[in-house]
Amino acid sequence: MFVDVVLPLALPKPTYTYAVPDGLAEMVQSGVRVEVQFGKNKIYSGIVVRAHFEQPAYNTKPILSVLDSVIVVTQEQLALWQWLSNYYCCTLGEVMLAALPAHLKLNSETMLVFNPAYGEDFSDLDSDGYLLAEALLLQESFSLDTVRKILNKKTVFPTVQQLLAKGVLFLREDLQDKFKARKQVAVRLAAPYQTDQAALRRVFEQVDKLERQLELLMSYMHLSKQAASVLKSALLQKADVSDSTLRTMVKKGVFELYDLEVSRIAGYEDDLLEAGGLSGAQTAAYQAINTQFDDKQVVLLHGVTGSGKTRVYIELMRDVIKKGGQVLYLLPEIGLTTQLISRLQKVMGDDISVYHSKIGYNERVELWRSAFLGKSVLMGARSALFLPFKKLDLIIVDEEHDPSFKQNDPAPRYHARDTAVYLAGLYQAKVLLGTATPSLESYYNVQQGKYGLVNLTERFGGLAMPEIQPIDLKVQQKTKQMEGVFSKPLLDALKQSIEQGEQVILFQNRRGYAPIMECQVCGWNATCKDCDVSLTYHKFSNSLRCHYCGYRIEPQVVCPACGSGKIGMLGFGTEKIEDDLKVFLPTVRIGRLDMDTASTKNNLTTILTDFEEKRLDILVGTQMVTKGLDFDNVGLVGVIGADQLVRFPDFRAGERAYQLLTQVAGRSGRHRKKGLVMVQAYNPGHPVIKEVVSNDFEGFMARELRERADFFYPPYSRLISLRVRHKDERVAAAAADYLGKILRVKLGKRVLGPVVPQIARIRTYYYQDILLKLEKSAQLIQDTKMMVQYNTTLMQGVSGFSQVQVIVDVDPA
Repeated sequence: MFVDVVLPLALPKPTYTYAVPDGLAEMVQSGVRVEVQFGKNKIYSGIVVRAHFEQPAYNTKPILSVLDSVIVVTQEQLALWQWLSNYYCCTLGEVMLAALPAHLKLNSETMLVFNPAYGEDFSDLDSDGYLLAEALLLQESFSLDTVRKILNKKTVFPTVQQLLAKGVLFLREDLQDKFKARKQVAVRLAAPYQTDQAALRRVFEQVDKLERQLELLMSYMHLSKQAASVLKSALLQKADVSDSTLRTMVKKGVFELYDLEVSRIAGYEDDLLEAGGLSGAQTAAYQAINTQFDDKQVVLLHGVTGSGKTRVYIELMRDVIKKGGQVLYLLPEIGLTTQLISRLQKVMGDDISVYHSKIGYNERVELWRSAFLGKSVLMGARSALFLPFKKLDLIIVDEEHDPSFKQNDPAPRYHARDTAVYLAGLYQAKVLLGTATPSLESYYNVQQGKYGLVNLTERFGGLAMPEIQPIDLKVQQKTKQMEGVFSKPLLDALKQSIEQGEQVILFQNRRGYAPIMECQVCGWNATCKDCDVSLTYHKFSNSLRCHYCGYRIEPQVVCPACGSGKIGMLGFGTEKIEDDLKVFLPTVRIGRLDMDTASTKNNLTTILTDFEEKRLDILVGTQMVTKGLDFDNVGLVGVIGADQLVRFPDFRAGERAYQLLTQVAGRSGRHRKKGLVMVQAYNPGHPVIKEVVSNDFEGFMARELRERADFFYPPYSRLISLRVRHKDERVAAAAADYLGKILRVKLGKRVLGPVVPQIARIRTYYYQDILLKLEKSAQLIQDTKMMVQYNTTLMQGVSGFSQVQVIVDVDPA
């Protein structure tokens, strides 16, 4: 017997053939892992794609062991891997690397780390396990190659798997911070009053004439009967008293405060789930989706911000669960998952699980197994597409427009939305794409009759859409009404919102303090030593940092070029906005949400919790504040600089700007009264800004599609981007020129470039870009992909070009 095995490596062949020793033949089947030698000394765990009796024309190495008694990769998964490899021009090994969690792809270099929580009692381990555990206890970590030497065996994977399962060791890849539950401050009666009713009556008598304390105590008794825990914020709101009243009663020993771990749930969705009913508009949307599913595999749910799309998803998921099927719920970023998981558990309980990169070994193994056994609902970011499903009936792609669904590096550079459609086809499942701002590709597919469309045009509870006001910065500057980066109308509105007890979100899609540090005498500016970009000044850390490679230096006091001390800052980011606000509104509590402050999940949770519980008045942020967050007290949203969004040199700039501005505007006025959005721009007459202000989605789509058609861009064409890179600028240019010429022989004017990109050097590599613009012909596209792969190999065979790398990106985002 022989087996074709895929290895977790970027290799030219999709699979490699190995012989199966007689003693292992009964254990081998497609989808199990086998331990194999590749090259002279390297050992890998690979996946069996096919078992057969066709002897190849060369001597084959034997497999060393079979690692699984049941399959870990299904036939549908293997079909998906093959499609991804073919469609996105990458190797099957690269897909395997992306698809499998670390514990399923052991190799010689895998690092093992001792788990000190296990202790030092190894008596229940076999002899090999005992020896390995003892060695790890002494050395703390080493590679699988070292394990082979310690045990003096070639086959060590089964022993390692045994210790992993028992919790004796970890893989280094698994040692990431797990998500921490969000903590809120809760209130409870102090110990004597929890059980002693007579003592509690005496407290009531003591506060009888203290109106605020009495109101607080009565409000607590009322809330404690409705829920197991009473949140501090809910208590103060119901009693309508200040924090000082509660502090007084804590000092008296009546109440005590404690931290309660909860998940972040958007306000009105809680009430809605408890009520169990759909609004009229939601019921109509739910019925329309089911009707569309009768003859469409994919349906687009276009629901305005705050319309309650999640509630419609819940009803559809209930239907699938009743029929014994599975649902995959995809989100663009894992931060949103922690918000949704708790509200969905209210409906489905233990039927739902969440898959993400930061869960530990045991949870990941269990979740992989539960998906294979038919877990009802699985939520996650794009990597959840690779789970082994048993009976997948529905895939929900929430915020389908979001660029985060596109994988950029490393390969496979796939789009989760498009991959979800293909995956659904393998299982005969349905796909629901949900968003307030559909991508042009999805909307075009609706127009062509390929996708169904359901509109949800009103906000839940009949709330009005926010009023959007443009502010002309040219006029503000001419009349000298600017205060730092703030126009007078925005600053006035800020002050008014704070006075009325409302919260404010300010959006600026650039982090840091200032993007450029420049000499005002000679024009020198601080740039990265490894990338062709300016260093951004970060005031908090007092450093200049590159946002591409992480390089950092201390700020220059004297210009290194001319010796002048006149060094100034140009532009502004979220850090400068936060700094200016502290000058104009010194008593206001300000938070900042960007990659600097929310670098860990715990930090992100803290910031969002503080804002939701009204410990912050203003939240300044990058596009992270547009990601579907739901706060009930936001009365004003301010966009500080809309121009940079629409001026970005990319054919998708208008689409991205419309989506970002509409999404951030949707954070305003979601629960109480009509919200206000103020958009600062030097060109408020720009078509995209005008369409956002007037909420003219149809007009935006018509104009943008017309422009795409005029210039032959998607969705009217298909793009393949080729990025040629090398550490020598001249070699990169010569190789790109060579590749462009040989592609142009067959493809002609469809080949654009090569050109030097906007950022020509990143992490010491010089780049050249080639863009292939193709008609929407399946045969032409497939032939072009094969041509690209063949000609890339041809180019790399030319003297001097062997180290040139070509990054192929199909359907670049």
